[in-house]
Amino acid sequence: MEHQHHEIKYTCPMHPDVVQDKPGNCPICGMTLVLVKPDAENDMHDHHGANPSMGHTGHDHNSMIADFRKRFYVVLLLTIPIMLLSEMIQHFMGVDWQFTGSKYILFALSTIVFIYGGFPFLKGLLDEVKAKNPGMMFLIGFAISVAYIYSVAIVFGLQGMDFFWELATLILIMLLGHWIEMKSVAGASRELELLVQLMPADAHKVKGSMTVDVKTDTLKENDIILVKPGEKVAADGIILEGESYLNESMLTGESKPVQKIKGDKVIAGSINGNGSIKVTVSHAAKDSYLSQVVKLVDDAQKSKSKTQLLADTAAKWLTIIALVSGIATFLVWYLTGQSLAFAMERMVTVIVICCPHALGLAVPLVVAKSTALSAKNGLLIKNRTAFENARKITTIVFDKTGTLTVGKFEVSKIVPLQKEIKENEIIRLAAALEQKSEHPIATGILQKAKDLAITIPATENFNAITGKGVEAFVEGNKILVVSPGYLKENNLALPDGFGANDTETVVFVMINTELAGYIALSDEIRPESAGAIKTLKENNIKSILLTGDNTKVAKSVSETLSMDSFIAEVLPHQKLEKIKELQSKGEFVAMTGDGVNDAPALAIADVGIAVGSGSDIAAETAGIVLVNSNPKDIVSLILFGKATYSKMIQNLIWATGYNVVALPLAAGVLYKQGILLSPAAGAVLMTVSTIVVAINASMLKVKRG
Repeated sequence: MEHQHHEIKYTCPMHPDVVQDKPGNCPICGMTLVLVKPDAENDMHDHHGANPSMGHTGHDHNSMIADFRKRFYVVLLLTIPIMLLSEMIQHFMGVDWQFTGSKYILFALSTIVFIYGGFPFLKGLLDEVKAKNPGMMFLIGFAISVAYIYSVAIVFGLQGMDFFWELATLILIMLLGHWIEMKSVAGASRELELLVQLMPADAHKVKGSMTVDVKTDTLKENDIILVKPGEKVAADGIILEGESYLNESMLTGESKPVQKIKGDKVIAGSINGNGSIKVTVSHAAKDSYLSQVVKLVDDAQKSKSKTQLLADTAAKWLTIIALVSGIATFLVWYLTGQSLAFAMERMVTVIVICCPHALGLAVPLVVAKSTALSAKNGLLIKNRTAFENARKITTIVFDKTGTLTVGKFEVSKIVPLQKEIKENEIIRLAAALEQKSEHPIATGILQKAKDLAITIPATENFNAITGKGVEAFVEGNKILVVSPGYLKENNLALPDGFGANDTETVVFVMINTELAGYIALSDEIRPESAGAIKTLKENNIKSILLTGDNTKVAKSVSETLSMDSFIAEVLPHQKLEKIKELQSKGEFVAMTGDGVNDAPALAIADVGIAVGSGSDIAAETAGIVLVNSNPKDIVSLILFGKATYSKMIQNLIWATGYNVVALPLAAGVLYKQGILLSPAAGAVLMTVSTIVVAINASMLKVKRG
């Protein structure tokens, strides 16, 4: 996108995702598009990948809110004398305040209201006519123009009652409605703005023995920064010195502060606790986890799901219905003998009632709110349709390690098999061989050696035995750390009394072909897993464990958590087949995985959920990324997906339903029963409908699973 910085662009202040290279009107809400200033767009790129609705239209948006507010108050002041001078209002009040020239004062004041107060709508009308795309602004502009021209004709001799007070109140309410509506849109984007603001502007860069304050966006890879107690971390990185507890709740939704020691990763935007830490910067600010999150959320707010496309189509149709109904209403009343004034009033009311503002906002407001709220709770939505489809899930397939279990192998027992060998010696030799490995089992053994303060010796002639273990020389002896499978293959008998429970993984240590002992490691089940599976059951969602681990371990985990079934000993490419198999049985399947070896399965699942991606949120194949590996977040995601979808549907029902009732009343269907809506009442109803939609969207909350 860099090369497009200086192109001329126009955008909608209500819908920042609408960007085009020529002036016109917004296809969603009909508002006049505003010019995007090139420097503002640069600002957007420079602001850590900030949200465009904050970056390039934030200023325009705020100035437009202020503009509508000012116009509203001016029109309000002028409407009072217009009402008092109106013949119809005086008639209602039973007074006669007419005096020579009063109708010309009324005309002058109404003209100011029409031109100054109606300007945004009249300009919108012209823009929409130029773009050959009549929308909401066309409807409002048309309605106020008809009312004004007819009233002026009355002043200058046409028989009938003028519309000036209706015109003034109509413009007043329209301005108020737009003002409130724009504030709601700004509010829905505010959560994202808060995410942007998480990134501190300055950082303490360490240069030798000195510390200098620099701008965060000047930091580069391998710079060293100091983070003092209570400060925000300025960049993603690795702790070089010191330890502290960090609050990452705004990024991960995890409320507990997390202990971080030397060598641990830290995320930009998290808040440091009571310890001072020095951090080696991993990458520039624009590549930070937080910037990626902001970009992801912004993209998700722009991407349209089927529900939103449905709302856009409905708004288009409502505009057409408004014009057709308005003109038909006028013709029916006028041709059946009613006065021109009455027929005009009905037409204006119908057109105002039909303005599809509420419909235009029904879905975008919920989208903006839900994506930003999700990000604050560690649920990152990349694909809106996948998120909305979360409500249809009937089966969730869980990867085991790191999702349902902690993902850390810990040594549960050390058993020496020779009298002269102690437990510490078994760990010392095993740790020597495992010190170069990244495998979770190796990590568990090395952690145990560290806990026991064992000095790890060097190795020679290191060799990996594919799928079975490792071998090397340590202090002149040939040492092997192998799996039970290696013993079987080499016809070595398992030791007497050997026993490991179903959740343990065992490795044997051999010295010069003699069995010296074995180490059992287990991966603990997460405390939240049982509750998450229980909540899924209550929501009639099946849970299936899919793991490459052995059948014994899978069976034990599945039974402990009361899952519906398990599939064990599968390789990554087989996971995809298992998902397809479930889908062929009519299940709507969500797959949770770590996004690397599970990529094919995540892609084929109806909803792909990448978990535990931490800083690496670019799990390309998943529609949704969960920052934590917590299974409770998966439940939250489904419940929040359901809540979001129902909010959208509620808004759509309200936005269209009120038209179904109000339109016939405006057209005068119940005129003989004495029920008739005035243009001002129509405008009030339309504004109320917009406000209801905005309030309903703002009440969306994330339910924690």
